[in-house]
Formats: sequence, C-alpha cells, structure tokens
Amino acid sequence: MLLLLLCVSGVARAAHRELVFLDTDIGDDIDDAFALTLLLQSPKVELLGVSTAFGNTQLRAQLASRLLDANGRSGIPVGTGIASPSRTTFTQRNWAEGAAQTKFVDGLDLLTKSIQAHPGKVTLIAIGPLTNIGALIDRDPETFRKLKRVVIMGGSVYKGYRGKSSTSPDAEYNIKMDAAAAQKLFNSGVPLNVMPLDSTILPLDATNAGKIYGQPAAFAAALKELAAEWTASTGNPRPILYDVMAVGSVVKPNVCPLTPMHLDVDLQGYTRPGPGTPNVNVCLQAKESRFYKLLRKRLAHSPAQSTESTR
Repeated sequence: MLLLLLCVSGVARAAHRELVFLDTDIGDDIDDAFALTLLLQSPKVELLGVSTAFGNTQLRAQLASRLLDANGRSGIPVGTGIASPSRTTFTQRNWAEGAAQTKFVDGLDLLTKSIQAHPGKVTLIAIGPLTNIGALIDRDPETFRKLKRVVIMGGSVYKGYRGKSSTSPDAEYNIKMDAAAAQKLFNSGVPLNVMPLDSTILPLDATNAGKIYGQPAAFAAALKELAAEWTASTGNPRPILYDVMAVGSVVKPNVCPLTPMHLDVDLQGYTRPGPGTPNVNVCLQAKESRFYKLLRKRLAHSPAQSTESTR
C-alpha cells in the first residue's frame, strides 16, 4: 500500500509540472546558460526540448547538448533552428566545440511535435532573436495557436540598457535582430508574457556567483567554465542575467508581476506602448530580492540536500 501511495504521489507531482520548450541563442552572452540551467534545476518544470536560434545554430546546439549532459539530462532533445550570418561573437566556442559532434534534428519540427503532443499545455520560452518563432507562425499557425503561452526576454518599454538610470527605451537586441518576426508574435493572439530591459538588468554579484560556482555539482563547474570564457572574450567581469528572468517568471511567477499592456513593434526594433486592447502582459519591475533568492535556491544548493528541500 505504501509503495502504491508513493507511486500515485509521484504521478500527481509530474502531472502538475509546467511543460516548457526553450528557444535560445546560447553561446554569445552567458545568461542563456544560466537560464537553461535554472530550468533544469527546477523540479516543477518539465523541459520538453531545446531549439537554437540565430547565427551558428549547430554550434549553439552542441553547447546546449553539453550543458544538458552536465545537468544529468542528456535525454532532452535538442534541435537546430534557422541559421543566419553571424553578427555576434560566439564567446563560449571552445566549450561548445568540446561537445560530441552530433547531427541534430530540425528545431522547428521538434517544437511543432512538442506542441502537437501537448495541445494547450506548452509554455514556449524564447530568449533569443525570434526568427524561429516567426518561421513557425508562417509555416503552421494552427499549431502555434495551440501553445499555452509564450514568454520572452525582449523589448524595452520605458527603460533601456542603462537600467534604472535610463530616461528612454532602446531597441532591444532580441527584438531588433528580427523585428518582423517579433511583429508576427505580438500580433499572433497567443498569450504573451514579455520580460523587457525594464525588469531584466540583473547583475550576478560576486557573492551569488561564489555560492553557485563553489558547490560540488557538475552544472556549477560548467557554468563557471562558461562564464570564464565569456569574461575572457568580452572583458566583462559580471554577467547580467537578462534571460534568466524569463525562466524565473515561469518557475516562480511572483518574481516579476505582470501588467496588461498594448505594445507595438516597429521595424527598428522598438516596443512602443500605445492605446488599444492589451496584447501582452509585461513585467515592468522585477522583485529583485525574490529573484536572487530563487537563483540561490535552485543553483547554489548542495547536491547532498534532499530534493524536497530545493522545491
């Protein structure tokens, strides 16, 4: 009887997991690696798959695959999205090239099959330029509309890259790199949560970094190596965890309260608020202490701790 109750309890917990698919341009900035790791270290989330976006999507897939291995999650499928001419520096190239050479599946096919297998239940988290998303809307709008919601790191409503000292918005990178695809997403009618620059300029300070990197876990060692490569390439000592907030808002919604708004995307990459029926939910101000607490709880826990204690 006890065994039966434990099995039923396990099934019930699994049934309440958030089903998530991640679209990422991992490998340029370092925040994508932290975002993927936070997903993998969150027991109430089930990651169905990963697609890579923009630039060298093959090399990005190798990096994502190796990071899955470091988290003990090599069974999660990875697919390559639409490649494009490189416009940025692949700062974590050496680590990515250390992965086994693999022929990956098509990322759009992988995303399509994930949605079709779980209609109305999949949250798509997009933390790179939105080329793959725009292509799927063009290719199969019916399937795209079966998403539960889309959550993006992207846009700039009132504050730009200077954060709290900003006096005006900027054309944010993820939107600007494929503004036409962003327009398709914002006009798709699928529920859309937006984490713009206003709420995502979140530096990883030395104390929190030390707590994450200093623990004896393979994923922590991987993050430390990736961050070191990123710093060597960019000269930046401290990561900004833009993309991690998009994941954090799914794992723990109270880290970034949402406000319904109407936003229009122009072809210069600006996300401009205006009149009209709200088409997005936007987090304009993060609950920063809650965010960093979540980060420590998921990424700075000792492997010796029980699973229950990290929930």
